[in-house]
Amino acid sequence: MTVKLSDIQDARKLLHNIINPTPIIADERLSADIGAKAFLKAECLQRSGSFKIRGAYNKISRLSDEEKKRGVVTASAGNHAQGVALAARLNDIKAVIVLPEFAPLTKIIATKSQGAEVILRGATFDEAVDHSRELQEKHGYTYVHAFDDELVIAGQGTIGLEIADDLPDTNVVVVPIGGGGVISGVALAVKHLLPDVRVIGVQAENIAAVNRSLEAGETVETEYKPTIADGIAVKRPGEITLPMIREYVDEVVEVSEEEIAFGIFHCVQNSHLVVEGAGAAGVAALLAKKIKLKPDDTVCTILCGGNIDGNLLARIIEQVLVRHGRYIIMKLLVLDRPGTLAAMLNHVAETGANVVEVYHQRAIWLAPLGRVGIEMILEVRDEQHGRDVHKHLEVSGYHVERQGQGDWEE
Repeated sequence: MTVKLSDIQDARKLLHNIINPTPIIADERLSADIGAKAFLKAECLQRSGSFKIRGAYNKISRLSDEEKKRGVVTASAGNHAQGVALAARLNDIKAVIVLPEFAPLTKIIATKSQGAEVILRGATFDEAVDHSRELQEKHGYTYVHAFDDELVIAGQGTIGLEIADDLPDTNVVVVPIGGGGVISGVALAVKHLLPDVRVIGVQAENIAAVNRSLEAGETVETEYKPTIADGIAVKRPGEITLPMIREYVDEVVEVSEEEIAFGIFHCVQNSHLVVEGAGAAGVAALLAKKIKLKPDDTVCTILCGGNIDGNLLARIIEQVLVRHGRYIIMKLLVLDRPGTLAAMLNHVAETGANVVEVYHQRAIWLAPLGRVGIEMILEVRDEQHGRDVHKHLEVSGYHVERQGQGDWEE
């Protein structure tokens, strides 16, 4: 079958009382940054933590009794796994799910908690798919593809119906792309319902196959590079989704890891929403000015998921604070005598900076005998405040070196 608007509308009826009709939230800070009205479709608040329950339930609930009896199998980068596990539990059928070996722990635990059997296999989503197909052949499970399935696409497209209903002034819709399931369904829906709407797809540049596939006229596999946007880390778009992207999507842009991190930070800091890398890709593209906008545009970007590991979230927030000049590192020498460290810290306190960590360094720095090296991590208000702290310590008689961010090869 070819996906039609009526399929998405049927899916919406089926999903009534199954999914959360997620809110569309005005983002005033993002609006000011991009010079247009910006809104966030908060699918990070959806059941199972992402939009994936929409497509998974639309597919699984329509299986025949014989197909349900055999159970379902799938592969996932993490969010589809939780959507399938939840949909299978709601339909009282067995689910076997293959995740990449390096899938975030939070997604593994959440999938198991829904009652699914979880198998870790392969370094990438695509390798997990290969193993899931082997299990399908061996055990006769019914396969539920993460994105390349008409019923899955129709379920994801219900997001587009909600945007058209709740924010009819929308004329730019920004959607992250992995394999292309959600953007295919959403683009089909909004192109039929909203006049003159533009649909912009966003991929992580570390694993971006869609533009290459569009140029080649067929699905092309790209090289895998690690990305914090694991939910869209797919090396090849779908055979069904690529033609739909070609027909309904106006442009596909790509964002860097640093830009994705800024997107996550923005959502936490300014919108008070926990969003994973894949979910924040649209915000990242807007903040990085990758999408051309006019002042009278109304932009809605989909926050596809919020299933981010707490440790990774903490690292991202800390790193962005460093890049924004909120955390700084300073090195200096003081006399190796009682009270000199306290005196120096008093000078820091006079500036209003907050000491996060202090390290004594002696032999490792080859500090002159009689002196001790001090390395401080300070929390400051902004970059100018950091410069003021540096100047105040210099005026107070200390020679201070401000450490850089490091020049790491990717």
